Amino acid sequence: MSKILIVEDEAIIRTALRKLLERNKYDVSEANSVKQAIGKFQLTDFDLIISDLRLPGAPGTDLIKLSGDVPVLIMTSYASLRSAVDSMRMGAMDYIAKPFDHDEMVAAVKRVIGKANAAETAKKGNKKSQAVAPVKGMIGTSPVMRELYGKLEKVAPTPATVLIHGETGTGKELVARSLHALSPRADRPLISVNCAAIPETLIESELFGHEKGAFTGAASTREGLVAAADTGTLFLDEIGELPLEAQARLLRVIQEGEVRPIGAIESRKVDVRLVTATHRDLRQLAKTGKFREDLYYRLNVIQLRLPPLRERGKDVIAIAEALLERFCEEMSKPLQALSPEAVQAITTYSWPGNVRELENAIQRAVILSENDQEISYELLGIDLDLVKTDTPENHEHDSPYQSQLTPTDSGQKQSSADPQEDLSLEDYFQHFVLEHQESMSETELARKLGISRKCLWERRQKLGIERKKTLSTTK
Repeated sequence: MSKILIVEDEAIIRTALRKLLERNKYDVSEANSVKQAIGKFQLTDFDLIISDLRLPGAPGTDLIKLSGDVPVLIMTSYASLRSAVDSMRMGAMDYIAKPFDHDEMVAAVKRVIGKANAAETAKKGNKKSQAVAPVKGMIGTSPVMRELYGKLEKVAPTPATVLIHGETGTGKELVARSLHALSPRADRPLISVNCAAIPETLIESELFGHEKGAFTGAASTREGLVAAADTGTLFLDEIGELPLEAQARLLRVIQEGEVRPIGAIESRKVDVRLVTATHRDLRQLAKTGKFREDLYYRLNVIQLRLPPLRERGKDVIAIAEALLERFCEEMSKPLQALSPEAVQAITTYSWPGNVRELENAIQRAVILSENDQEISYELLGIDLDLVKTDTPENHEHDSPYQSQLTPTDSGQKQSSADPQEDLSLEDYFQHFVLEHQESMSETELARKLGISRKCLWERRQKLGIERKKTLSTTK
């Protein structure tokens, strides 16, 4: 049974959290301040520490250093979002914004403990593994990327054929370049071909070459890209778009190590390390006859999966900051920073276009920004209605209001002096709206809560919270 320490000065929240976690089979202890936590408990005895950011005496972030390797989950209000972002940079495993619901807290606890256990296992299993990219240009220290780095370092020195699978925009060509750079062929040519960008009538000629007069328009002999990659690496992106006729020729290159140009009588021996990439399911294409099954098995010797950006957790911020630095330098602008709202938006958005879409958003923001301002959420131009898919691996930075709230019986605030045994943390949504709706517009409320105006309206209806028609302008 995992042991959890809650450090929170409000008794009503401590009680609710303790009962919630105990119902989910956790062993829970409590403290009302950092001082009481370190005086009453040995912090290293716990599997997780959940702490409010603002505590009497010392902030909850002080526990990050005091707890050693024990992960710390920081609770924060939206008013202190900048401090939450700073706490992540200080080493907090994750943060959760108030108000939040039961399911969200339980998911966060499982996620953080799971990540900590996985990291400890990896540390014990391979002390030599490093959470740094094996080559320049690759960014990220998330578990999925560390796993990818380890495979790259094992596979790259071999001549094995590699199939890279990943969504569009995830950086498959960068992985192919890494394989080449880490291989014994690094000083030899790397030829990259996008199979989807070449017309079907020309793809065979481009890849395998042709003899003079082999077809109409073949005015001279041409060496193909396969031959040009001899002794080096050939990277075929979007291999699933390769026509069946070209697939048969490619299969011969793999099996026999030779290429025969169109119209030629004799074949030429080639020594090519083949790396391919696709976002399509080649196995399924093979079953339907749209891709040669024998070629699929030849290509799928080693498969590397490149995760989408929504599965990479805090990597998205590291990538965004690296892109921000790059574009500021390219446009001769002072180095700018992401605002807390921009950080929240970047970590909440699902990024269906992956790194390529993030790159476009950062470039656009730098172009439109003033030299002396932070990069705001508005400058990114992203639609927060596209939030992450509700799967366990994608909860690393989900919007705090993505899950559906359950209506409660009262729209009034509970007294903090009278903690009730079955108090729901979902009440905090109501409290926040009731407390701030007279001083904030609907747009400001939605932005602070990290949801759309439409979602705010829907939850008002569900919870029975009437909308104020206008902001009060008189006393």
